[in-house]
Amino acid sequence: MITVHHLNNSRSQRVLWFLEELGLEYEIKHYQRDKETNLAPPELMEIHPLGKSPVIEDGDFKLHETGAIVEYLADTYGKGEFSFERGSKEYLQYLEWMHYAEGSAMLPLLLGLYTSRLGDGAKPLLPRIASETKNHFSFMSQRLGENDFFVGNKFSAADIMLSFPLEAARARGVLKAFPNLDAFVGRFQTRLPYLTALERGGEYAYGPG
Repeated sequence: MITVHHLNNSRSQRVLWFLEELGLEYEIKHYQRDKETNLAPPELMEIHPLGKSPVIEDGDFKLHETGAIVEYLADTYGKGEFSFERGSKEYLQYLEWMHYAEGSAMLPLLLGLYTSRLGDGAKPLLPRIASETKNHFSFMSQRLGENDFFVGNKFSAADIMLSFPLEAARARGVLKAFPNLDAFVGRFQTRLPYLTALERGGEYAYGPG
């Protein structure tokens, strides 16, 4: 049985969604953010030294980092359904998006979040953050084009990885300028496994509505 250490309003919602897509049985250990600081509770430090979520346990194996978890689940349980043949052009594109989601796409969003708490002190940084946000989301919009999915026009784990930065951007109004990305989010938010994971996961600020 897979156990997910799940923090509300966090990246770990993607892991629950993927487990539903895979049709796997799993249990959730819920953790709640501090209502004043919005930080994860100290109990997560007992699971991983960084005190971050998600963390999964699969038997005696423990793994953190969303990208690593999603890739592990796809390789171990996906039977090729949510990835691509190794060595193919599509597989390389798949890997690119899997790593891009956290390595690049999240950075301008996080900078925007953190600097929003600085008041006037953030003003010198805002033009660069806005420029990088436009740059990255224009890139994603161009690469998606009129396709339904990001790689080979097939739903894959890469789409699941990209879901969080896109949902976070949508919540901040960024996707108003990118209708194809907005439509992409709207489509996956109607998937039954997504909705089931949302119900099981609890509070999630970036969901439908």
